[in-house]
Amino acid sequence: MAGPSPAQQLLAEASCPVCLELFQDPVSIPCGHNFCRGCIERCWENSRDLFPCPRCRDAAPERSLRPNRELGHIADIARGMLPAVPGTLCGRHRQPLRFFCREERALLCLVCGRCRLHRVVPAEEAAQEYEEQIQNCLQALKEEREKYLESRKSGAWRSFHQDKARSEGQRMVREFQELRRVLEEQERLLLEQLGSLDGAMGRAQDQALAKVSEELSQLDTLIWEMEGKFQQPPSLFLQDIQQLLDSCERMKFHPPAEISPDLERSLEDFIQRNILVRGALRRCQDSLMFLLQEPADLTLDPCTAHPHLHLSEDGKEARGHLVPRDVRDHPQRFDFEPCVLARGGFSSGRHFWEVEVGQGGVWALGVLRESARRRGPLSLTPKEGVWALEAFHSLTSPRANLLLRPPPRRLRVSLDYEGRRVAFFRAGDDVPILEYTRAAFNGERVLPWFKMGMGARLLEVTRNPLSPLAGQVVSPLDWVGFGFSLRICP
Repeated sequence: MAGPSPAQQLLAEASCPVCLELFQDPVSIPCGHNFCRGCIERCWENSRDLFPCPRCRDAAPERSLRPNRELGHIADIARGMLPAVPGTLCGRHRQPLRFFCREERALLCLVCGRCRLHRVVPAEEAAQEYEEQIQNCLQALKEEREKYLESRKSGAWRSFHQDKARSEGQRMVREFQELRRVLEEQERLLLEQLGSLDGAMGRAQDQALAKVSEELSQLDTLIWEMEGKFQQPPSLFLQDIQQLLDSCERMKFHPPAEISPDLERSLEDFIQRNILVRGALRRCQDSLMFLLQEPADLTLDPCTAHPHLHLSEDGKEARGHLVPRDVRDHPQRFDFEPCVLARGGFSSGRHFWEVEVGQGGVWALGVLRESARRRGPLSLTPKEGVWALEAFHSLTSPRANLLLRPPPRRLRVSLDYEGRRVAFFRAGDDVPILEYTRAAFNGERVLPWFKMGMGARLLEVTRNPLSPLAGQVVSPLDWVGFGFSLRICP
């Protein structure tokens, strides 16, 4: 029988008798035997007085380890002689990858495994566990795939979602039909009440006309009789003078009132009730618009921005600065009031957008007719083509709700072009803070409009940045209303 080959003998001589692997950092002990430094240190870690050799059991009086660099070189040479199969040897120690670290999920050699504090198991055991886990996962995926193919083949998935969509659509149709029925019923009742009032007023007018006709007939008779008396001689005329005077007193005409006070009160009550109904319908219309309609996608137009207004890159935010921008002057740009317009504008439809404003400061927002002037001071009135809500240091315009103290930090602007209406709301509220009706858009395009700060004060503070206000030195930005920015909400 043939003995071990020279290569096998070399590997045996270059292997540690403890770990049976090629030497790693080999050292010699007093008896002359060689071990990996890590192996002998683990063997001696509990020894205190005597340090026995794991191979010959000779005890040394002290812990003495001498590096054996020549043996280390021999081990490296032997390690290079091992077959280089990709993925089977440790790249660092050239040892077989026989172990697996669960925490790191990596293959290790014996030396790497001893250096780890994690849980290390044989590679075969780990491979079997992961194979079972992956097989279970694949089986579950196959079952899901089969279920999906079956549902796709039968159309059940599509039918379920289509049925759900149809059911939701039918529910919506029923709700709107019921709403229309209620509205039509209320419209019928209101028209019946109005018809009853109209009939009562017509009957009252007929009775008044009949009474007037009777009185006019009696008056004509008396006039005819009086005129006949005038033709008599004085002696006969004066004989019945007292009777004639009494008849003249009775000749006074007292026309009846057009309608009775009760009918007039009923008509006023109906008008007031109808105003409430119109308000409720308007709020319902606003609520549906805010729920079902997406807000208008606005971006600010830098060509219209006052030089002291700096716009964000996304065109959603305007912030005031005391240092003006170097921009080209043209008729579209505001030159006195620190204002800016949104792009596009509207010439039809219902639209809304929301704006975040600072708590305090000077700001205004609304819509502006495209032909409104942009040069010089701007009057914030519908007569000038501006429908706006304005705030000056938390004090809103007089037309706004007096309970608006302080103004909200987020506002919603609603535009109904055909309805000629502009309204301002707190975000999430359906009751307007301020409402303009019968707005004279004159068929023009209207543009969302924003203002920050005050034009006249801006000119003053840029000449003297530390102007006093009420005996105190304040921030110039606050003094002109530039303390906060305006931002169009996404």
